[in-house]
Amino acid sequence: MSARSKARKRALDILFQSDVRGDELATVLAAEAKRAASEPARETSWLYAREIVDGVIDNRDAIDEQITTFAKDWTLERMPAVDRAVLRIGVWEILFNDEVPAAVAIDEAVELAKEYSTDDSGAFVHGVLGRISRSA
Repeated sequence: MSARSKARKRALDILFQSDVRGDELATVLAAEAKRAASEPARETSWLYAREIVDGVIDNRDAIDEQITTFAKDWTLERMPAVDRAVLRIGVWEILFNDEVPAAVAIDEAVELAKEYSTDDSGAFVHGVLGRISRSA
């Protein structure tokens, strides 16, 4: 697994934890930063995970607006928490990170959804991110 794939998983953990517990994302991120400081071998994945989460924090309204617009017949509240987190990562990479091609962002998000969410989540995430990518 590449460092960026590991970073996406770490970002997913942070976003999911914040969402499920109702904690501020910045608070969860700070706690993870403290833990990451004691794990120098995982620094590469941590740096990109932090970039993702900071990007989601900075662009949350725009990201959620895109998800709401392109998730046909689904509200953010109705989505599984894992799907919300995966979509936020994917949208940030597609719209706000020029270093990651949209196809890679979509593929990585679909793999996270397949591994950590429902049987239908991979196709759902693919559809939403594909529509967002085409409109960007």
